[in-house]
Amino acid sequence: MKQYLLSICYPAGSTQPAPEALKKIMADVMAVQRQMQAAGAWIFSGGLAPPTSATVLRHQAGDVVTTDGPFIESKEQIGGITILKAADLDAALEWARQLARATTTPVEVRPLVEHSPA
Repeated sequence: MKQYLLSICYPAGSTQPAPEALKKIMADVMAVQRQMQAAGAWIFSGGLAPPTSATVLRHQAGDVVTTDGPFIESKEQIGGITILKAADLDAALEWARQLARATTTPVEVRPLVEHSPA
């Protein structure tokens, strides 16, 4: 089975939904996660702290420079991730559809690179 990263994406600068809306979203997300677990597809999920908590490290002129804050330019920020295993991309996309409905936000699906044991 291949492993896939499902990234929960939010528009940069967006605000958190109202408490009642967030409560429903979280209940819906937990329901999808329970379905993933029951199907043996779920590996790991987690939400991320706000982008303002980020630290960016860049290799510059032979050194690594550290900068506080969300200084990677993008239209969207990752707010959470799920790693799952699925037979193929179509199966991973079906889980992502359910997660997109639950979160009400875009979900990016990317396969993890498979490495052969040395």
